[in-house]
Formats: sequence, structure tokens, C-alpha cells
Amino acid sequence: MLTLNLSNAPQWCDLIPGVRVKLRPLTTALMVAARGDPAIADLPEGAATEAAEQALAMAKALARRAILAWEGIGDADGNPIEPSPEAIDALLDLWPAFEAFQTSYVAKALLLDAEKNASSPLPTGPSAGAKATARPARDPVPTAPHG
Repeated sequence: MLTLNLSNAPQWCDLIPGVRVKLRPLTTALMVAARGDPAIADLPEGAATEAAEQALAMAKALARRAILAWEGIGDADGNPIEPSPEAIDALLDLWPAFEAFQTSYVAKALLLDAEKNASSPLPTGPSAGAKATARPARDPVPTAPHG
């Protein structure tokens, strides 16, 4: 069964120890906007690390649109800073933060996509547990020998 979260309220996500981010819900509109980000369009084609570069660029584009607030992030002097495109990109340049963002936020969308493909069989239809209609062939009725 496909389960829907009908709340569109932002939610806090613990990213790495001591750091949490407040995120918009991951919607189709947010994904489409992130895919249209100029940084994704500017990626070089045919690079050996193309998939990795695309994943990082997509994560950063999505995070810049999704992160509304955060806690536990500061400047070089330890003063708290607000999220900005540059600061969000710097956060995702840290492997543990990138990995946590991918698994705790982006992967939820992928799981939802997979969930919709795992439907149970319909009670009527081609995937239903149909009853067998074929019967084994009967042996022909023995006949008396001629003669």
C-alpha cells in the first residue's frame, strides 16, 4: 500500500552528531526545481566521475532549496551562521553530511518510488491468485480387443 504523508510542514532531520537541519518536504516541485539548477546543466559530459559529480550537484541543488534552518553549524570562529547557498554547498562537501542527507532525505523519495511498485495482487485481474482451470488429460476409455 502506498502511504502518504499529507503534512507539508517542514521537519527537522539529525544529519550528523551535533548538526540538524530543518527541511521542506521532498515534493515533485522541489525535485523538478533542483533538476533545473544551472549547476547541473553546467556539468561536463563524459567525465569519468560523471555519476558522482551529478549526485553531488543534485544533492547540493536540492539542499539549497530544501534547507530552511539548521543548528550546530558555525563559521571559523565558532559563531552560528544561517544557511546560505555557499554554506549549504560547504556542508555537503563534507562526506558524512552528504551521505546522511542522501540517506535520510533523498532516499525517502526513492523508497516511496519503490513502494508504489510493490503492490499486492488485485483480487480480480491478471495478477490475482487464479484458480487452475486446466485438467489433466484423461486416459482414453479402454476398449475390448477386436477379434
